[in-house]
Amino acid sequence: MKENVSPGCPIHHQIPRRDFVRSATAVALCAAIDGYASPMANNEKNMEKGLSPAVQMQFMRPAQLEKAIRDFPVIYVPFGPIEWHGKHLPLGNDALKAHGILVKTAEQFGGVVYPPVYFHEGFPQQFLVPVLTELFQRLKKTGFRVIIGVSGHNVQGQIDMIDKALAPVVADGTIAGIGLWEITLSRCDESNTDHAAKWETSNMMFLYPDLVDISALGEGPLAPNMKPPDGIGGLDPRKHASTEVGRRNVELASKAIGRKARELLESLPEDQRYFKLPAISPGHWWMI
Repeated sequence: MKENVSPGCPIHHQIPRRDFVRSATAVALCAAIDGYASPMANNEKNMEKGLSPAVQMQFMRPAQLEKAIRDFPVIYVPFGPIEWHGKHLPLGNDALKAHGILVKTAEQFGGVVYPPVYFHEGFPQQFLVPVLTELFQRLKKTGFRVIIGVSGHNVQGQIDMIDKALAPVVADGTIAGIGLWEITLSRCDESNTDHAAKWETSNMMFLYPDLVDISALGEGPLAPNMKPPDGIGGLDPRKHASTEVGRRNVELASKAIGRKARELLESLPEDQRYFKLPAISPGHWWMI
């Protein structure tokens, strides 16, 4: 069973994700993340479905990339494995989830989202970490001043992998970086995670509804605690998952990550907070 122990979120430290329950503290945290208790409290419109290609690096043209880095020099890199997520969800769920949340972050705060990276802590780290360090170095040379690696695979090894790869890249103090789970900064009664159960199914219902097939779970009881044949950990998604649960989770997670991006950029010396390449063009930049 995967667990999430959110080191950046003190009220949840060392709480397995399946055991996190509604409490007054959790409710207060949800409200604090975005400044109101519900999306409608200030007559604000619910977050819309759809993932804008305008903030996704693989879809951007050179001028779009350059403008995005000049406006807010932050790159978000989503991670996850190809892994069983019940009979009803896609195998790439974790990275797709992280990627979708980060696209929503960039839509609100700015920055650029790198394509999903399907590497995980099960690969030999002595080989993988240097490869990821090289990726981060190339992002740094492209002009990004903040690198946020976000894993939708909620095990500590994923964050250790990202942070180890970032360490030599940020060591000179000219850029900032951090590894997070998608809900490290937003975990509360309306923002949580599990394995192919209420939360992950809800996320996909909101982000990629066409990829969810609840009927594949049948009508009988599900095996508990990640056991075969279902491999689901958490509340029965047939009863507890919904598009609105996913929407709210994505709203809170994306807003918390965006605020962290601003905080990290502002933590840098003033002369290191902006894009320094003359241009995104041959002679100055070619590829990552």
